[in-house]
Amino acid sequence: MAEVLLFHHAQGLTPGVRTFANDLRASGHTVHTPDLFDGCVFQSIEEGLAYIRGIGFDQMRERGVRIAYELPSELVYAGFSFGVLPAQKLAQTRPGARGALLFCSCLPISGQWAVGPWPDGVAVQIHGMDNDPIFVGEGDISAAREIVEKVEGAQLFLYHGDQHVFADRSLPSYEPDAAALLTARVLAFLDRV
Repeated sequence: MAEVLLFHHAQGLTPGVRTFANDLRASGHTVHTPDLFDGCVFQSIEEGLAYIRGIGFDQMRERGVRIAYELPSELVYAGFSFGVLPAQKLAQTRPGARGALLFCSCLPISGQWAVGPWPDGVAVQIHGMDNDPIFVGEGDISAAREIVEKVEGAQLFLYHGDQHVFADRSLPSYEPDAAALLTARVLAFLDRV
């Protein structure tokens, strides 16, 4: 069984993120769900992003990185949207990473915003909707395609729709069919790493 460090999205550690973690736990995996927002949960992405801006994106990402160093190094790092920032940084830079699960967001592995190249032997799955104005409209899909092109075994799964955080049951953006398929693919991934 895998040990997962799952970072929440910009709306906070919502009941939907907790439920997703519990679904993974029900299959025997250990899942850590740190609250980077100290209990704050926001009704919209915009409110959450305003909170993050107030603290600073880099500082918020580093909160997640520091939390990881309190845990074993052989982790699968996962993140929803904003949570991809610490998850992807850790997967690419912390020795011992077993894998990365990137939901609704992806950073490039080359160019200005890159953390660096993808490390050998670290499995990765990327999930997003094919008409999500953030994932597609802001270029994350291009970063995802770069990873799939350059990293052996990397997987990109696109789901039909235009919702951003579609696997969080507590949000209006929840898409049950796509979320069920995402969960099945994630569980298969965790059984392999």
